[in-house]
Amino acid sequence: MTTTCHMSISLDGYVAGPDQSLESPLGARGMELHHWHLDEPLNEADARARDLLLRPRGAYVMGRNMYGPVRGPWQEEWRGWWGDEPPYHAPVFVLTHFPRESVEMQGGTTFHFVTDGFNAALERARKVAGDLDIGIAGGASTVRQALQAGALEQLTLDVIPVLLGRGERLLDDVPDRTFEPVDVTQSPNATHITYRVS
Repeated sequence: MTTTCHMSISLDGYVAGPDQSLESPLGARGMELHHWHLDEPLNEADARARDLLLRPRGAYVMGRNMYGPVRGPWQEEWRGWWGDEPPYHAPVFVLTHFPRESVEMQGGTTFHFVTDGFNAALERARKVAGDLDIGIAGGASTVRQALQAGALEQLTLDVIPVLLGRGERLLDDVPDRTFEPVDVTQSPNATHITYRVS
């Protein structure tokens, strides 16, 4: 079992643009970070990276903003960005300050809401993941918490050749870690780098 993260990132270090909202969940220009795996036909290197991104995992940890734009107490009708069948197909532990009953979706995804912090969510994920990896699904704050806790073992960055200028930065306030590149592929759309983190 390995704790992994796979994120698209701009050349200047942003994983989302500014002004995230219900209408624009990735913020201004944030979708530019995802054309590499959404626009068909895919380049061979991009298809390989997409398959790595979508491979099955035993459980996930994500932040509240990744789950949805709701602030304060939950609006019970909100069930995530992804429709009735989210792409996770495994338990997902959502970090939040506001309790909520679990939300079971089609295809094996159940969202569980964790109010006692990142380490508690990761421990719950480890208990249900079996031999499969745990995915740190984002957003940036949750990935930083994983790095701060020394819990992230593998990080894949899809580096997109755009400059967003502002938005949600991934690697601010991260303690010193060793990032060893173990795989690099590229296309005209992205450079895909997988690091071993220690």
